Amino acid sequence: MKTGWKQALFGVAAVMLSGISAGSTLMLNGAGSTLAYPLYSRWFADYARSHPGVQINYASVGSGAGIRQLLAHTVDFGASDAPMSDEELARAGFPILHFPTALGAVVPFYNLPGIQAELRFTPQALAGIYLGKITWWDDPVIARDNPGVRLPHQTIVVVHRSDGSGTTYCWTDYLSKVSPEWRQRVGRGTSVKWPVGLGAKGNEGVTGLVRQTPYAFGYVELLYALQNRLGYGSVQNAAGQFIRATLQSVTAAAAAVPVPPDFRVSITQPGPSARTAYPISTYTWILVPQHIEDAQRRQAMVDLLRWCLTEGQKETAALGYAPLPAAVAAAELKQLNTLR
Repeated sequence: MKTGWKQALFGVAAVMLSGISAGSTLMLNGAGSTLAYPLYSRWFADYARSHPGVQINYASVGSGAGIRQLLAHTVDFGASDAPMSDEELARAGFPILHFPTALGAVVPFYNLPGIQAELRFTPQALAGIYLGKITWWDDPVIARDNPGVRLPHQTIVVVHRSDGSGTTYCWTDYLSKVSPEWRQRVGRGTSVKWPVGLGAKGNEGVTGLVRQTPYAFGYVELLYALQNRLGYGSVQNAAGQFIRATLQSVTAAAAAVPVPPDFRVSITQPGPSARTAYPISTYTWILVPQHIEDAQRRQAMVDLLRWCLTEGQKETAALGYAPLPAAVAAAELKQLNTLR
């Protein structure tokens, strides 16, 4: 994994096979999600070892860039932590299928020198920080939910993604649901016009900037927080419970929200009945053109997706992701039959 993470710093994973000549190797190219990079890096390496003759190159360039490359026909598949909108699908000019592959979460994390406590954040606090209305760490909105923690009277250094990002989509989708002001002023998207803050590229960039900046606050994919041993907070959900992001709480969020036939769904802030759900959870998707003219390439894509939806699910938890609900994976396997 150390080698994989060094590659991740440069945003590119190349999964190569040894002992196979270039002439006998079919190459699939993909690009997109940084949130899913650690999972796909492992998956594609394992798949290549068990399927001689197939090579998969995956560039971890962010969800927005992955979608753009898919629309430009420069990759075989895109990867995104945000489902494509109706407008994006209409502009594509060709039908695109969404295949959820796993579940992840986005967490608030911070650099508070001398404080080891896990902080608790309400929706009001998170929206207020990113709207620029809460500017001090000891603001009453933060302090009231963290009794016993000596929060410093220091300015919050807000950090956000500078690139098109599904992680940003999940974060802003959540803020749009919990804050009418955020929804009206900023909205949701893979890229937004941030009211305040410093930008950094990729989960790696945000992680690095927060770690090197005292009193900084950012958002990052759960696995990056775990891998980098970052302190991250719990978030109050719609039931009023402060929930820490774990595989169990992310799974609870998915279980609370029905999945439509096209698999484009948001699972942020599920309702009050989901008492144990972490409210900033998301599916991550592989995006594939429904029509692939080359029969060999089409079959290779089908075989890869089938493996991801079956054998690959056994590896998700060990890598910090929650596996798909069984019913969702079963429905996706049926969707594979619509690839032509």
